[in-house]
Amino acid sequence: MTRTLPEEATVRPAPVRPSRWSRLRRSLRSNWQLYLLAAPALIFFLIFNYVPMYGAQIAFKDFIASQGIWGSDWTGFKHFERFFDSFYFWRLLRNTLVLSVYQVILFPLPIILALALNEVKNVFFKRFAQTLTYAPHFVSLVVVVGMLFAFLDPRTGLVNHVIGFVGLGPIQFMQDPDWFRHLYVWSGVWQTLGWSTIIYLAALAGVNPELHQAAEVDGANRLQRIRHVNIPAIMPTVMVLFILDFGSFMSVGFEKVLLMNNSLNSSTSDVIQTFVYETGLLQGQYSYAAAVGLFDSVINIILLVGVNQLARRYSENSLW
Repeated sequence: MTRTLPEEATVRPAPVRPSRWSRLRRSLRSNWQLYLLAAPALIFFLIFNYVPMYGAQIAFKDFIASQGIWGSDWTGFKHFERFFDSFYFWRLLRNTLVLSVYQVILFPLPIILALALNEVKNVFFKRFAQTLTYAPHFVSLVVVVGMLFAFLDPRTGLVNHVIGFVGLGPIQFMQDPDWFRHLYVWSGVWQTLGWSTIIYLAALAGVNPELHQAAEVDGANRLQRIRHVNIPAIMPTVMVLFILDFGSFMSVGFEKVLLMNNSLNSSTSDVIQTFVYETGLLQGQYSYAAAVGLFDSVINIILLVGVNQLARRYSENSLW
């Protein structure tokens, strides 16, 4: 009696997964035109954004220009401790945080304007409103601050003339510390509000019209369609821009603060960026200024990573 033995199963070796470098070479060969287009931008960022990081080490040294970076002596965290123990630390940190939080609170304004413009049916009025709100973006920052000084001058300013007509005395807007933050933030809103709506209007243009038609069939009014159709559609864009804004949370606009700063309002206008400028460029304390600037950058990185992690945990939108 013969026994039929089962055929031995053929064992096939698992496919070898290509290495990362081989996948990169294959991608370079197949998409070399795209990499060629991206190369100038990558080279620009490499040279002007990453190579200068080499000089950040002077924050841990007593930098002397004649000795160079490598010839200067290491001091560890001496300059950081000096900054943390200084009289200016808490004032600079408080002023920077207050201005940053003030601007974050007003983050929804471009979204509200974009939602409103998207609902305008009159083409002429819509274009006129867009032009009116976009125009301030192209006004120089120096001109904007000059306009503030001109309109708010206690003797010749238009605003104080109007205040005088109602029987009130002139107000020292540009010299009063209590007015600095409001003038700084709201003049920035006036200058950037319209331009910031462009991205949101582009996102709203991509909303499927069938969603609005279905909502109308279900009896939704205009506000309900905005709430349940438009806002969810642009939420990924909102989250990405919000996270990017937090990446520069501690980086208050240096040039504008410097232009508006004076000895009378310095109690609220002194921020970390102006302190770095005055300490480094005006006083020549390069290592100390580098330490303060590095502290500011590290805080920004921590906030960026933290906000991105929160966004990824509680929503489906994040930078990475």
